[in-house]
Amino acid sequence: MTDVVMQGLSKSFGSNTVLKALDLRVPSRQFVTLLGPSGCGKTTLLRLIAGLEKATAGEIRFGDRRVDTLPPGDRNIAMVFQSYALYPTMDVARNIGYGLEVRRTPKAEKQEKVGAVAKVLEILHLLGRKPKQLSGGQRQRVALGRAMVRRPDIFLMDEPLSNLDAKLRAAMRGELRRFHLDLGTTTVYVTHDQLEAMTMSDLVVVMNEGVVQQIGTPEDVYGKPANLFVAGFIGTPPMNLIPAQLRNGVLTVAGTPLPIPIPPGAPTELVVGVRPQDVAIVEAGSPGAIPGKVWIVELIGSERLIEVELAPKLRVIAEVRATHRAAIDDVVAIRPDPAHLHVFDPATGQAISL
Repeated sequence: MTDVVMQGLSKSFGSNTVLKALDLRVPSRQFVTLLGPSGCGKTTLLRLIAGLEKATAGEIRFGDRRVDTLPPGDRNIAMVFQSYALYPTMDVARNIGYGLEVRRTPKAEKQEKVGAVAKVLEILHLLGRKPKQLSGGQRQRVALGRAMVRRPDIFLMDEPLSNLDAKLRAAMRGELRRFHLDLGTTTVYVTHDQLEAMTMSDLVVVMNEGVVQQIGTPEDVYGKPANLFVAGFIGTPPMNLIPAQLRNGVLTVAGTPLPIPIPPGAPTELVVGVRPQDVAIVEAGSPGAIPGKVWIVELIGSERLIEVELAPKLRVIAEVRATHRAAIDDVVAIRPDPAHLHVFDPATGQAISL
């Protein structure tokens, strides 16, 4: 199996620098997701690994072998695109086996491999159909089969589920994860959908503006965000990021002290982060709670989002059970869970260890 190692990798298009001296190691047999907003450089990085773009600086290695000087055909990678990129005039069997055909694989061996992959993907009954006769999910399986049949060292996937409807995306997330575990191949997956990243990945690489912000397990990037960008990007609804002040060693939000010990040397102006799931709505006047009034209420199924205004233009979202009743302009208070608070330096954006 193969590690993918990038060192000092940069890519510019004219005066626009898309990747900035990036260092990253994708461990062998791991499912690693590049996650970030549009334009953060994740697809460019995938294309550099594939050999579809040439780096401005730095190098890429597959294991001990440097590959950034090699053409795509010599890297033993397989790529699954957002658009599926199927040949419309070929049936499913030939679409899956075309890479073997190009490599002059004997006909019997090719048929055996195509059949084996089609069986795994549960599309044996579709082998004689053309792409236009398939649903979106079936086309996605054919695109996966074309990648799988070659048994590459590395799978590269560029937002392969973005064209599917929500129900099918949910089903295919599980299928992709299962395929990865069955094949045991190193996989690099690109998405801007954090739900895909959190449910499928061994490691998540959070990117922004061509720079890696954090690398960690889904649990790490969610539970221990390294900076303000990761804290605000990961999570639905996003983390509440609240201005706070440190006065005589006591942290306060909207004039209310919070029971959080702050390490010596911290700046006097801080940002407190707390997820909506860790904010309780309590009665106005409750000891230690931050007073406010209900700004808006949204029902999202089994939960309800209650946005509370603590001060002009300072609002915090609490996620509570749908049975919790609240109305706009109700006078209430919020109580963040002290065990799940995060503190950031607004000047650097970095998390402060508590």
